[in-house]
Amino acid sequence: MPFRRVLLLLLPGLLGGTAGLAGDQARIRLGIDVVQEEAFRSLRGKRIGLIAHPASVDRHGRSSIAILHRAVGLEVGALFGPEHGVEGRFGAGEEFPDGVHVPTGLPVRSLYGPGGVRAPSQDALKGLDALVYDLQDIGFRAYTYISTLGLAMEACGRAGLEFVVLDRPNPVGGLRVEGPVVEPRFRSFIGRWPVPMLYGMTPGELALMIAGEKWIEHPPKVRVIRLQGWRRSMTWKDTGLRWTPTSPGVPTAERCLYLPATSLVADLGGVSVGFGTPMPYECVAAPWIHADLLARWLEYRGLPGVKFETVRFTPTRGAYAGQEVQGVRLKFTDPARAPLAAMNVYLWDGIRRLHGRNLCREAVRRGHSFAMFDKICGTDRLRRELLKDRSASEILAGWAAEEEAFRRRRARYLLYP
Repeated sequence: MPFRRVLLLLLPGLLGGTAGLAGDQARIRLGIDVVQEEAFRSLRGKRIGLIAHPASVDRHGRSSIAILHRAVGLEVGALFGPEHGVEGRFGAGEEFPDGVHVPTGLPVRSLYGPGGVRAPSQDALKGLDALVYDLQDIGFRAYTYISTLGLAMEACGRAGLEFVVLDRPNPVGGLRVEGPVVEPRFRSFIGRWPVPMLYGMTPGELALMIAGEKWIEHPPKVRVIRLQGWRRSMTWKDTGLRWTPTSPGVPTAERCLYLPATSLVADLGGVSVGFGTPMPYECVAAPWIHADLLARWLEYRGLPGVKFETVRFTPTRGAYAGQEVQGVRLKFTDPARAPLAAMNVYLWDGIRRLHGRNLCREAVRRGHSFAMFDKICGTDRLRRELLKDRSASEILAGWAAEEEAFRRRRARYLLYP
């Protein structure tokens, strides 16, 4: 399908009102807000399916499911639940069957079902005029909602349905492009599309790119209900919106920053990243780490937007459970400027240089499976570079060309200043 068939709906947003907001200065209008303010004109007369979860709320915290279910002039025929489910009751990687949404009585179709079901079936789409996507994402490629986005688009293309995105902010910002791009042989549900680890796009922008770049065989007609008042430089704290947990593992907006910064360290192992404490993913520690030395080394790198505090604690699970450990805790002072994906590499490099321990080589000796690590990276190149004792500067220089190429490629799909 040629890109010219991909449609954008540019709808005006109204300013004002702060009930349910984190601050009186908030002026963001989410896609669901824009739809309400234009009296559901763009969906009028349609029978829709809705892909939703607990964070599918308007700027006042009201459920998109309830809003659209009560709307006059349209009908919600079914709900579709991504990983964790429409009501967020399921854990990471926990498959669940179809069911019923008790508050509304609507059928719920699982998009994370037994047997590897990850997309709407053609039967589930019968009788619908459009499928509406309203998931809040976290901007980290390994989070599965963007895989659900593209696979649902593919199903709509096959069924001849319009695909509507009620757009939402990228909580780590729209300027951030970091990390390696997924290589074809490492495609998985946690890395479905050839984008960097941090791709700096909203769900609507990414939907346009998936269709426009023909990453799916049957692109549907895409309609994006645009955000109002959001700028690419904004991270979540700049929006003035309250955070609703997108999954059990992301209870706060700050977790969106920490996950990409230490997830690779966590998977490789050999250190504690704070599991079993109030600060999971926020620190790196071990009994043998010299906290002051590592903190000073990291501070000397001059990394923008982040500081390193020394910590001492006893994790209750994960590496060194039950043992006292010490290390560094990340504190993001300027989230928009702080490097995230690169943080993993700086932490490894500091530990290697200061303590003489190559965590990747130690993982090999433990018989660690690198399958998940390589899927999160989207390549095995990082693993091979770590085994060769490559420095942080060498590794990150290798990412730069991919990052710049992706910035150029995505430019035509960007919707916001």
